Amino acid sequence: MWSPKIKLLLQRRKNRPKIAALIDPDKFNEAVVLLAQDSFVDFFLVGGSLLHKSTIHQSILKIKKHSDKPIIIFPGDEKQISPLADGILFLSLVSGRNPEYLIQKQIQAAPVIHKYNIPSLPTAYVLINGNNISMTEKITNTSALPQYKKIIYHTCLASAMLGMQAIYLEAGSGAQKIIHPNIVNYIKQQLSLPLIVGGGISSIDAIEKYIHSSADCLVIGNALEKNPLFLSDIKKHFQWK
Repeated sequence: MWSPKIKLLLQRRKNRPKIAALIDPDKFNEAVVLLAQDSFVDFFLVGGSLLHKSTIHQSILKIKKHSDKPIIIFPGDEKQISPLADGILFLSLVSGRNPEYLIQKQIQAAPVIHKYNIPSLPTAYVLINGNNISMTEKITNTSALPQYKKIIYHTCLASAMLGMQAIYLEAGSGAQKIIHPNIVNYIKQQLSLPLIVGGGISSIDAIEKYIHSSADCLVIGNALEKNPLFLSDIKKHFQWK
């Protein structure tokens, strides 16, 4: 039932990881979409930990006005679903032990995804300590894993054995410390699943480190909310089209 197209979309390019621009509906900025459309950004992720003002559906409509790039939902909860999306990451928060985010919200979301026939990809969502307490940790009442590769690997291994088709390593929005590239490399050496990495990617230096890692896809979100022109800086520095 999972979507091979989404899995292919996440896989690394020959010379660099894929780049996803994360759009939080409550912090929607048209400038980010316009710059992303005219740049190296491969696709959009849409979602937020807790939405107050806007909806996934509204945000996708806004993005589609300015871009034809794929839009994948990165849901904060079971309500963040729209048939307008090109797909959805069917997340399970495997780093935590709160059953609501391991399986309960998935049970609520599954019939809606099935009803609208939205392409989905079962994805292990792994929160990793980025030297701050992320909003996701607060909302889910879970703790991030320490940056110890064996603990993270065992979590990812169990996820793969359960049938997950991608792994999302997340240091959290506004992380003060990125996930160490050595951890990314170690996980990828052991498992062949697409490896998404996010959290704290707010500088050229951070991207440089990940270019030479085994990451398949980098997610940039908080940095673009603060400075949409960060995309222009990346484009200029790396000469990515």
